[in-house]
Amino acid sequence: MLKQGSAVDRYFKISERGSTYSREIRGGFATFFAMSYIVVLNPLILSGPDSSGASLGFTAVAATTAFVAGILTILMGAWAKHPFAVATGLGVNAFVAVTVASHPGLTWPDMMGLVVLSGITMLILVLTGFRTAVFKAVPEALKTAIVVGIGLFIALIGLVNAGFVRRIPDAAGTTVPLGLGVDGKLMGWPTLVFAVGLILTIALVVRKVRGAILIGIVVSTALAAILEFTLHIGPSFDGTNVNPRGWSLVAPTLTEWGAPDLSLIGKANPLGAFEHLGFIAAALLAFVILLSIFFDAMGTMVGLANEAGTVDEDGNIPNVDRVLQVDALGAIVGGGASVSSNQIFVESGAGIGEGARTGLASIVTGALFLVAMFFTPLINLVPFEAVAPALVVVGFMMVSQVGKIDWQDWGVGIPAFLTIALMPFTYSIANGLGAGFISYVLIRTFQGRAREVHPLMWAVAAAFLLFFGIGTVEELLGVK
Repeated sequence: MLKQGSAVDRYFKISERGSTYSREIRGGFATFFAMSYIVVLNPLILSGPDSSGASLGFTAVAATTAFVAGILTILMGAWAKHPFAVATGLGVNAFVAVTVASHPGLTWPDMMGLVVLSGITMLILVLTGFRTAVFKAVPEALKTAIVVGIGLFIALIGLVNAGFVRRIPDAAGTTVPLGLGVDGKLMGWPTLVFAVGLILTIALVVRKVRGAILIGIVVSTALAAILEFTLHIGPSFDGTNVNPRGWSLVAPTLTEWGAPDLSLIGKANPLGAFEHLGFIAAALLAFVILLSIFFDAMGTMVGLANEAGTVDEDGNIPNVDRVLQVDALGAIVGGGASVSSNQIFVESGAGIGEGARTGLASIVTGALFLVAMFFTPLINLVPFEAVAPALVVVGFMMVSQVGKIDWQDWGVGIPAFLTIALMPFTYSIANGLGAGFISYVLIRTFQGRAREVHPLMWAVAAAFLLFFGIGTVEELLGVK
């Protein structure tokens, strides 16, 4: 039996960080439940055919997504010792499936090869210390803004995933991009599950009940399962029909054991895109992927570490080099396994909100992903609506740090605001970072305080200018 003061306790610094074994285990489960949807969602995103008409296969992508997430999350826990879970990153996979796939002649191995090359480049930047140096060059006010922005972002993810807030289809007379429920009304049993879960979770949190977030997820899941098995509500979209009152993506169901299909591992072709598109076009695509995974992970890491209280007095994160090494490996391994780049998941905040503070929680989460390769009832039984309350509550916890920003200093106040606003408004951590970094450099220059800007911030701002203007650059270079 594990005890405080044991070798495991000392290795993970469980007692030192004010945690316990039970908190770490609960946190590991909470994080798994919060992000397990990626095993279902990633195959849907990567389901289209490539230029040759070949597809990756739903079951193979699902199994490999779980396998890679499990291995990398365990590595994050054992090597970097942080409660950060790793899985296929949303954003990069969509960019690969939509933008990269639109280039004629590219096959899935070619596209995943670009992800591998981006990951190798990232690993080199980490090993040379460049990525860590960039992290340290970011002003503290912007680091706090990153935490707050991610808090709003994770809350929005929860609200949208639960169907409480929904995208409004483009149509004449539409004045807002998001609205409440369906046509401004809250309808459907899944929405009720979210509302009950949110109220319950808030009540447990304010009462400081141990396991509040995990209890909220379990009770909401039980309610969802009862409703589905008795009323047969079904998903919001079953591939043919749209049901606005249905479950968002995952309808609670039980599935059986099955042998995982890991045949996609090792299929990537790192040089294929260069052969089909030419050096410039392929290099530009790889550059966009690189920037996205470079800064998404940095922002997520800062936000989660601050929420976990593992940042020291100087604003440094323990073992930050190891965290970034595993993150870089996530792109290499994810691309090599044809499931796209893996990165730190912002939903790790659910486990941190449950009390997780060390890598032991990540090992628990990783182990659950490996189990999910064979047996997926935990994944298919937990709908978004049951997990979303946890994300909303964790979002509040992260946003509460907004008071640390000096809003009277417009040189950091305006960049902080843009960082905070654009993360949820553009559904991208990288976009918020880019707007904040660029505006920080410009405003400090306008104030006559350019000397206060770290040289690396200039380099990063320039890189983001290219990132935002990549479409114009491609047009000027005649790249299609």
